[in-house]
Amino acid sequence: MADKENMNEDVQNNTTEQEAREVAEDQVIVNSPDGTTPEDAIAENEDVQVQPAVEATDSETESMSDVLKGVVDITPGDLVQGEVLVIDNDKQVIVGLGGGQEGIIPPRELSTERFDNPSDVVKVGDIIDVVVLRDVKDKEQGSFVLSKKRVDQRKVWEDLQEVFDKGETIEAPVTRVVKGGLTVDVGVRGFVPASQMDVHYISDLSQFEGETYTFKILEIDPNERQLILSRKVLLEAEQAEAREEALNALEEGSTVKGTVVRLTNFGAFVNLGGVDGLVHISEISHERIGHPKEKLSKGDEVDVKVLSVDREQERISLSIKDTLPGPWENVAEEMPAGSVVQGKVKRVTDFGAFVEVKPGVEGLVHISEMAHKHVETPHEVVAKDEEIEVKVLSVNPEDERISLSIKALEDAPEGQQSQPAQQSNRADEKTEPRAEVKQPSLRDDDEDGAFTLGDQIGDQLSSFMSDNNDDDDNQA
Repeated sequence: MADKENMNEDVQNNTTEQEAREVAEDQVIVNSPDGTTPEDAIAENEDVQVQPAVEATDSETESMSDVLKGVVDITPGDLVQGEVLVIDNDKQVIVGLGGGQEGIIPPRELSTERFDNPSDVVKVGDIIDVVVLRDVKDKEQGSFVLSKKRVDQRKVWEDLQEVFDKGETIEAPVTRVVKGGLTVDVGVRGFVPASQMDVHYISDLSQFEGETYTFKILEIDPNERQLILSRKVLLEAEQAEAREEALNALEEGSTVKGTVVRLTNFGAFVNLGGVDGLVHISEISHERIGHPKEKLSKGDEVDVKVLSVDREQERISLSIKDTLPGPWENVAEEMPAGSVVQGKVKRVTDFGAFVEVKPGVEGLVHISEMAHKHVETPHEVVAKDEEIEVKVLSVNPEDERISLSIKALEDAPEGQQSQPAQQSNRADEKTEPRAEVKQPSLRDDDEDGAFTLGDQIGDQLSSFMSDNNDDDDNQA
């Protein structure tokens, strides 16, 4: 084994000596003066260290390999990293991509946000992610057109998808009004339909332009670059929560403050801070009114009493008049029996006329108290809305009733001065229960039905009894 190794070593040494001799002969032929032998050339170069040619070749080969390895095969659509090299005068950003390759980012592809100078977005030396848009035929400024904005947008879409999946909200400024709605900027373009901007219809959407609002994502499709947003659903949710809180806080019989938000023929809706309640027209004022606008206007601040609360149906009944001083208070002192007052005819019925002698206070002039002569119908004497003077016969504040008379202010015709009085006394004796018949209350819905048959035929009964008395006198 040792002999074989020695033999190989001798072969190697012989080969080296042979190669050296060949090199020396070449040097003699090319560089040496005449008469110089190869042995002299070998002796002259014994102390000189010469790098073999094969070693130089290996080094050069290794360097080229490193360069080739650094060259990346880039194609449009690739997401790559690069270093910002230069920002030129045209606001274009030159990016080094490695391997001696470069790309250019046009200003419109630099950022999703507006900027004055590219240096506001990137700085020389920054390592950024870019997407390759296309190759460039003119490679003086770079081999590829790149986009940083689209990489940022891709991240924005991913974040928006996560927000949508979690049911969260986003804030965004309204950029401009477009057909059918508004556009907003969330790093990508979003669209808010006009019907989704508020709980009520808004005709002029320009009032929202430039303002920042909170939105919920209704639809998202990154592939189609579609983003539909809504502010309305958030407002509705807030209102629902406020309604629930307001309903739970209301107690029947309590008095609260509210704002008139709407008037209708049958009443007024009052907002109580999250929920609306209805004040029926009959609960607006103590006096009778034809329409709520006679007493209220939209925006009025009013005190209301809670009459009832239906939490399941979210219905609240309110009253304004129950918070006001009662019109019947001190009526007996203001209009005692025997006093004469001015009034307005509010209603005319078959059995008499109701006269308003004070806001919210109406008295009845019975048909028998309209004139000394026989009256077939009250319309012969009075008309609706007529201003008349009446005498107070009696006052009953507890039952909210006043009896009035027109004929008591007139002189009776000659020859009838004693007879009517006698007839009236006899009628009162025979129809004493009629005095207890209650005059209809202003709170009753069926006011006409509150009078008895005796009220309506009082005159006829008095006349009948008078005729019977006359017959008795004649027989006597």
